[in-house]
Amino acid sequence: MKYNRYFICLIGLLLLNSCKDDDDVVTQEPMQEEVVLTDNVEVYNAALVDNSLVLAVVNGGDKSYLVDKSGKKVKEWNFSSNLGNDLEIMPDGKLLGMFKTLTPSVNFGGFGGVIKIINLDGSIDWEYEYASSEYLAHHDVEMLPNGNILFLAWEKVDMLEAQQQGVNTASHLYPETLIEVNPNTNQIVWKWNSYNHKIQDQFPSLPNFGSVSSNPQLIDLNYFSLDNGDIMHANGIDYDAQKDVIYMSVNNYSEVWVIDHSTTILEAETSNGGAYNKGGDLIYRFGNPEAYKNLFGNRLFYNNHFPNLLEDNVPGEGNVLVFVNGSNTTQSTVYELDMPDVLNLIPNSNNEPQLIWDFTDPTLQYGRVSGAVRLQNGNTLICEGDYGFWEVTQTGEIAWKYSGLNTSQFWRCYAYKFDDSEILNQNIEFE
Repeated sequence: MKYNRYFICLIGLLLLNSCKDDDDVVTQEPMQEEVVLTDNVEVYNAALVDNSLVLAVVNGGDKSYLVDKSGKKVKEWNFSSNLGNDLEIMPDGKLLGMFKTLTPSVNFGGFGGVIKIINLDGSIDWEYEYASSEYLAHHDVEMLPNGNILFLAWEKVDMLEAQQQGVNTASHLYPETLIEVNPNTNQIVWKWNSYNHKIQDQFPSLPNFGSVSSNPQLIDLNYFSLDNGDIMHANGIDYDAQKDVIYMSVNNYSEVWVIDHSTTILEAETSNGGAYNKGGDLIYRFGNPEAYKNLFGNRLFYNNHFPNLLEDNVPGEGNVLVFVNGSNTTQSTVYELDMPDVLNLIPNSNNEPQLIWDFTDPTLQYGRVSGAVRLQNGNTLICEGDYGFWEVTQTGEIAWKYSGLNTSQFWRCYAYKFDDSEILNQNIEFE
């Protein structure tokens, strides 16, 4: 009888369990491996953080490294010369970077002069020097979809020549130029020079005189002056393949300029030609309407870096992130801006894009370098140049903070997923 009772009880338990709904079944979640954090990581919220790698580009340094979200360096590169600022990993695993020449004609912040593609074994795949007494590559470099290399350069304008063109200056000028070079031939295949698209309203008897506010497509070379002639100090570029335009961050004008890349070299010197039929004139500009004496629209930028067009199907695709250093306040801000469908400038009108999102914090502030990128999960990864990196959610929660500790400055940060070709081609053995 005792065994019968046990048998009946066992049958009852089996029947009871078989009658449970699927929703009532409790399953065991896989055990999460504990993340061991380094001293560099000040905040780590496992529920919010995007599991990706960060390329930490050391500003002007002779090294850069990949770090995971635990703060561990998973790979480090050491260079024979110092960075002129930008460095990126290309899909084949090679590095593309701007490096400093040993004999610069000017030593403005962010000077470079030499662009290199570096092989996986550290050897040089390609090297191109754009440095002389008359010009110097600087800051940012990007590989275009056609395989050509786009970069920023300063090109000298003699003081007397600039004065005769209506520029109020007591020194030589170094306005901005964009250069596109074919790495297979080392030939310059496209060029744009800001000096060809100037206006001035101070000297009626001199060339280029006109109403600045009525000509937003032109650049007022008297808006900002410096004794060393670095009146613009552009610091970042990004290319929009769909629109065939270039976004250029112009720090001293607190603006981003948009330039038509579809022009020929000759058209780029004029106000005609190209897909927008404006030649090399600005087809759009934003951030500081005061730079072209526009009384409409609100100024958002007070010194700015990295105009980052969101691509690759990340949230906000087509928008632009800009790190605004905030020289007017004690805080820096990252803005996400919705670019207009039609890039156009209308005189004496509000030409500013729509603000989509922004982030700041009382402790987020640096007056130089810096930038932001959008992650696959919707978070934004921010480089605060003199501190390190922040990862924040769309609601402003801090998911991750990484301090560079003994690193003096970071130029930018770039994010890569573990299965991106850029990372797979590194052959890194992850523990």
